[in-house]
Amino acid sequence: MYKVVTKRFLNDAKTICLFEIEAPLIARHAQAGQFVIFRLDEQGERVPVSVAGYDREKGTVTVMVQAAGRTTKMLHTVAEGDVISDIVGPLGKATEMEGLKKVCVVGGGVGCAIAYPIAKEMHEKGIEVTFIGGFRSADIVILKDELKAASDKLIMCTDDGSYGEKGFTTVFLKQEIDANISENRPQFDRVIAIGPDIMMKFLADVTRPYGIKTIISLDPIMVDGTGMCGGCRVIVGGETKFVCVDGPEFDAHLVDWDMMMKRMGAFRPQEQKAKEHVCKAGIF
Repeated sequence: MYKVVTKRFLNDAKTICLFEIEAPLIARHAQAGQFVIFRLDEQGERVPVSVAGYDREKGTVTVMVQAAGRTTKMLHTVAEGDVISDIVGPLGKATEMEGLKKVCVVGGGVGCAIAYPIAKEMHEKGIEVTFIGGFRSADIVILKDELKAASDKLIMCTDDGSYGEKGFTTVFLKQEIDANISENRPQFDRVIAIGPDIMMKFLADVTRPYGIKTIISLDPIMVDGTGMCGGCRVIVGGETKFVCVDGPEFDAHLVDWDMMMKRMGAFRPQEQKAKEHVCKAGIF
């Protein structure tokens, strides 16, 4: 059993919630870019979620979870002091930072929660970080102060212009790349993008003509997290990879995006049916 020691919602819409969970072994080894898998109870489904932070001294690991499906909505009902059945990790490979001097980190929606610890660690290592955070509207914006502290330059944008700049992350990324060129500034060594698949795909289209290596974090269907089930397989550079052990980060220019998004929609009817479930106890 793993105790929830801190719980707080991160936006006005209360769609994304932060949980700090007692998990000493995971906290001891976790690194930015990795993930964990949790189960609420013995009959619950296994849900992967990125590590958003860790405290090795306290023995806690932090996750930020969007209420999207049945299990994540149930997790949002868990209170401080409650316990969840299982949490396993850290899983996957950590973000590679060696040799980087200037990066642009792009987060879309809840992807900002995943991108934040990466930007924070890079910033602490002395890497120059430009962070672009994109959201649909002001009520779902998260981590304003944290992202500002973790970057040398922060650009926040919303689709409707209700917070920060109006527009999409792709537009502002291209502007920053072009500004580096026109003002004769060093170009980004790397772009790291985390968010909806379609956003990451279009960001890869932006950086490809400039030859800027672009890394994305994938979150496909996943069960065991050890490479055995094959549910998270993707095609990268013409080869089959398993996100749970080979990733979750890959070169965006090599990902077969059409195949990736097709697989992500394979169980959409079942997911919709689960969302329509009505809890007779009125809990979620």
